Amino acid sequence: MKPSSPVLQSITYSQYKSCNTLKYLISCTPCGLVTFISKAFPGRASDQKIVRKSGYLSLIKPGAGVLADRGFKNVASDVASAGGVLIRPPSVSNDEPLSKEDSLLAKEIASVRIHIERLIRRFREFNMCAPHAEISSSLFDKFDDIVIIVAGLVNLQAKLIR
Repeated sequence: MKPSSPVLQSITYSQYKSCNTLKYLISCTPCGLVTFISKAFPGRASDQKIVRKSGYLSLIKPGAGVLADRGFKNVASDVASAGGVLIRPPSVSNDEPLSKEDSLLAKEIASVRIHIERLIRRFREFNMCAPHAEISSSLFDKFDDIVIIVAGLVNLQAKLIR
């Protein structure tokens, strides 16, 4: 997807992916049921901006755990302000190995995170949500609806965790 407008090209360009992208915040239950999808954000939007602007924080129940990857390090206070607890893998330093406690926590988080990766893989099985999918600019304003439909179809598939 490369927008025809130079301004849109600029804000959707992701240095990390080296192409124009849209980002979505997706939340699911522990068993893999999609429960929240944000509107599209341009590829340059930070994870913190997406979390703050998506409306997700208002849905967090008091005491709820929110599992996120390492990239979401700047949202802990936002999640805490909403009453939740951010759960992220411990950060690895080049100088110090993980403590035994952090190593166990990292393994525990990884065992849950694999299900999130499977959920993302299910989204990407749909051609329009596949990595490097080329989306017609005529569908740009409908893409949020397309992603919601894909989420519904993903929810109708067999459970991620049996």
